[in-house]
Amino acid sequence: MLHRSWSDRLIDGINIVLLGIIGLVMLLPFLYIFSVSFSSMKEYISSDLLLWPKEWVLDAYQYIFGSSSFIRSLGVTVFVTVTGTAFNLLFTSAMAYGLTRRLVGQSFILFLVLFTILFSAGMIPSYLIVKETGLLDSLWALIIPAAIAPFNLIVMRQFFLNIPEELNEAAFIDGANELQTFARLILPLSKPALATFCLFYAVGHWNNYFAGILYLNDPTKWPIQVVLRQIVVLNDPVNSLGAVEMLMENPPPPETIQMAAILVATVPILIVYPFLQKHFAKGVMIGSIKG
Repeated sequence: MLHRSWSDRLIDGINIVLLGIIGLVMLLPFLYIFSVSFSSMKEYISSDLLLWPKEWVLDAYQYIFGSSSFIRSLGVTVFVTVTGTAFNLLFTSAMAYGLTRRLVGQSFILFLVLFTILFSAGMIPSYLIVKETGLLDSLWALIIPAAIAPFNLIVMRQFFLNIPEELNEAAFIDGANELQTFARLILPLSKPALATFCLFYAVGHWNNYFAGILYLNDPTKWPIQVVLRQIVVLNDPVNSLGAVEMLMENPPPPETIQMAAILVATVPILIVYPFLQKHFAKGVMIGSIKG
């Protein structure tokens, strides 16, 4: 066992304490949201800083899940996240693999991809394109325009370049064409990268509210983040949630409704992340190494 000096142990101890304090500071807002969402009106009003409820109540959750608009927006977000992530991975990986092959004009295509990273079209041109293509006020407006993220495309292309060319040549010798090589060889070897970008794309779709505000005029098609914005930013949870089918004699305070809605919109991503963490770390490391 390597002997470590007292100064090294002291530095490690200081780092642990500092990281622990930073972790607690970052955890406090989430703990506050969690506690307020499960608190009664009386306890919320009487407490200046509520970090743990004395009496657990579900009034806020009964209220938001009694709203058809909240349930519908949650379903819209799940559809956009799952479908959009599948589209993202399909188109990003296919284009990235295509750019690893010998193509006429490959350098020019890569230049155009890099150009979009430095200079974006802007909000108004993007809106006009969505409008002219007939995607306005459609859920596909949240999926198709963002089918490929240029930065993710560049990193995935570099990941594909790290795969030994001898494997491709062996597949071609066995009679596989480009599509078969891509589907049966490249993609199975790219699970860490795919898991990494799956997380990136899924979080982006789940948290995206601006596209919903920009492209969707019909409130029945709003994703959960747009409804959450109406609840939190406009501070109007009752009107934002619409008619609540479950009549409550004493409705919960607006603040507890806000916190419950924030928690419901946040938890799904927190649940998914641990399952992708192993592949995420591996994918980031391998995709950053140049072969």
